[in-house]
Amino acid sequence: MRKSLFVFTLLVASLSSFAQNADAIIGKWLNKDKNAHIQIFKKGNTYLGKIAWLKEPLNEANKPKVDVQNPDVNLRTRPILNLEILQNFKFNNGIWENGTIYDPRYGKTYSCKISLEGNDKLNVRGFIGVSLIGRTDTWTRVK
Repeated sequence: MRKSLFVFTLLVASLSSFAQNADAIIGKWLNKDKNAHIQIFKKGNTYLGKIAWLKEPLNEANKPKVDVQNPDVNLRTRPILNLEILQNFKFNNGIWENGTIYDPRYGKTYSCKISLEGNDKLNVRGFIGVSLIGRTDTWTRVK
């Protein structure tokens, strides 16, 4: 009985640490260019991220920046601030994968995977096709 209780306790502890690891990316992150904060959050079993702060939120006409490069003409008037740029990430063995990242500067969407380096660095890899053909940016946690 004692051995079964120990195994059960160990199993519950490992499952709770798994959940903590999966949620470790939740929070605000400063992008590589230091011009935006991305708020990563969980919805159901997936992780998403939206632009929560912009260093320069206004355009030359002193109006909020909008998604002018979007390939869908109907989306070109949506504001960049609060724009969801990370979608559909699932946690798998220490990596958040099978998601996409949207780059509003160019209106492009890329496959993406995310990994955590320590508690305060996030490696965000956008790619086309296979992850060997892509670019990794390192984001830092906003304290």
